Amino acid sequence: MRIGIDIGGSHIATGIVAERGKLLSKETMDIDLTAIMKETNIEDFILETIDREIGILLERCNYSKSDISKIGIACPGNPTKTALRNLANLHIEKFEIAGKLEEKYGCNVKIKNDGKCAGLAEKEYGSLVDYEDCMFLCIGTGVGSAVFLNGKLLDPKENSGFELGHCIIDKDGEKCNCGNNGCFETFASMKRFKARAIKRLGLDENIVAEEVQLYIRHNIEKNDVKELVDEYTTNVAIGLANYINIFEPEAISFGGSFAYYQDIFLPILNEKIKKYVFNKNNKTKLLCAKLMNDAGMIGAIEI
Repeated sequence: MRIGIDIGGSHIATGIVAERGKLLSKETMDIDLTAIMKETNIEDFILETIDREIGILLERCNYSKSDISKIGIACPGNPTKTALRNLANLHIEKFEIAGKLEEKYGCNVKIKNDGKCAGLAEKEYGSLVDYEDCMFLCIGTGVGSAVFLNGKLLDPKENSGFELGHCIIDKDGEKCNCGNNGCFETFASMKRFKARAIKRLGLDENIVAEEVQLYIRHNIEKNDVKELVDEYTTNVAIGLANYINIFEPEAISFGGSFAYYQDIFLPILNEKIKKYVFNKNNKTKLLCAKLMNDAGMIGAIEI
């Protein structure tokens, strides 16, 4: 029995993953970094959350710790084989987590960048099954990514690589959590989109992401909403055109909370990309992830 863990910028999800990527059961805990730091540190919170979620899953599915054969962890940043590393949105420089979990659960623990894990899941079981040259972009709190050429994940030896979210598209743009200015992530992330929507549309500061989505959807014909969506999709289209110019993918699949806007964003992006790509005959298909927020957990057991 295998455990997949997805540590995101805003949540920790843990699931039991069966053969062919079937998710038997899962548990999710939101991350409120400000509240956590008042009580404990983020490293202890992560360990305690994983332990609690695994305990709930084992009891629910009638398993014991000895049944766990592998734990796979999907996480942001540049993980090593044994540690979380450079998690900008969680302010973690390096956290040696693999050894702690191996000692507790007596099984092998593997770690990989969350964008790569989700991409692997979508390539193996989801929206990208039929494509050899393709990309996956997980657009949520940040932007995770995976690139496949000839059916194989591009996977550098030294680091996770292909941090497409941190390609700079405006050197004078907003400050990114990585320390640079104008990264694609600062224009594309749904966390930043929500913040802009609150400011530009005069929404309640405590509004949740689902409510922002509903507001956008129900008021899509209003000028201020149109302008917000137009600005967002233009910036995303510029970033996507750069990636298409480099990798010439047959398809790009979008995961993360971006996927919940697919019917709004994708038709607009399909048109705007034509303006910015070098190859005006470009036929890259824009798709929505099939595994949605479960892709990270499922892909984590494939590493």
